[in-house]
Amino acid sequence: MPDYGSVITAMVTPFDDDGRLDAARAGELARRLVEAGSDGIVVAGTTGESPTLTDDERAALLAAVLDAVGDRVFVWMGAGTNDTAASIRLTRAAEAQGAHGVMLVTPYYNKPPQAGLLAHFRAVAEATTLPVMIYNVPGRTACNLEPATLARLVEQAPNVVAVKEASGDLDQVGEVRRLLPRPFRVYAGDDSLLLPVLAVGGDGVVSVASHLVAGELRRLVDAFRAGRVEEAAQIHLRLLPLFKALFWTANPIPVKTALRWVGFDAGGFRPPLVAMPEEMAQRLRALLAELELVSA
Repeated sequence: MPDYGSVITAMVTPFDDDGRLDAARAGELARRLVEAGSDGIVVAGTTGESPTLTDDERAALLAAVLDAVGDRVFVWMGAGTNDTAASIRLTRAAEAQGAHGVMLVTPYYNKPPQAGLLAHFRAVAEATTLPVMIYNVPGRTACNLEPATLARLVEQAPNVVAVKEASGDLDQVGEVRRLLPRPFRVYAGDDSLLLPVLAVGGDGVVSVASHLVAGELRRLVDAFRAGRVEEAAQIHLRLLPLFKALFWTANPIPVKTALRWVGFDAGGFRPPLVAMPEEMAQRLRALLAELELVSA
C-alpha cells in the first residue's frame, strides 16, 4: 500500500497580483511544505479555493505540484463537487494527468440523503483506479456522511481508502475507526483534533496549520506513536491557539495572510473571499509573534 502520509497539507493556491494562478509559485510552496515536514499534499481542495478554479487552472496547478514534489510525497487532487457527473469528469482528468489519488468532498448545498451519498461516491470511485479519500465536512456542506454509510461505501468500492473527518464529532470518528479498521486511513479534518483523533486510532491530519508548523505537527505525530503522549500533548496545547486563529474567518484567509508574514507570499483571494479586517490581522500577527513564527 502507498504511504499516504500523516501530515498532509491542504495547500493554498497562489495567485499573482492580478489574481491569476501562479503555477510556478505553487511548485515553490509544495517544495517548502515538504521540506518543512509535510508528507502529503492536497491540490485544489477547498483550502485551495477550488470553487474559483477553472479546469485549465486545476490542471496547471496539479502539473506544477507533481513536478515539484510528486516523486517525494503522495499528491491528492481535489475532484469533488455537488454534481456526480462533474466529479467523475474531474476525477478522470486527475487520473489521466498523473495524480496519485483524489479527494472527494461530500456534495454541498443539495443535501443528499445517505443513499444519495453512497450512490454519488460509488459512481465516482468506480470511474477511476486511483485511491479515493472522502472529505466529510458537514459545517460547510450541510451534509454528514454517517459511519455506517462510509463502511458500506468501502465495501462496495475498495479503492476508497481514507476519510478526512471534519465533523468535529469524536464519537463519529471513533465509530468510523471501529467499523473500518486499518488499512483504511482516518484523518482529522481539523488541526485542533489531530491529537484526539490519534488517540481513537486515527492516522494523522489533513492540515491547514502545516503551512506554518508542519515540523511541529510531524513531531506531535511521531511522539504520540512512540508512546510519548505528554510530549505530544504539550505540542498540541502550544499550537491550539493557532489552530483556532486560522479559522477566525473563512479559510484560507487567515493562513494565506500568515504565510505572507512568515516569508511566502501566496497572493490574495478570489471573490467572494476578501482580506481580513485590520484588527483581526493585528491579533493574528501578535499570536504568530508569541509562537516565534514572526518577529514581534
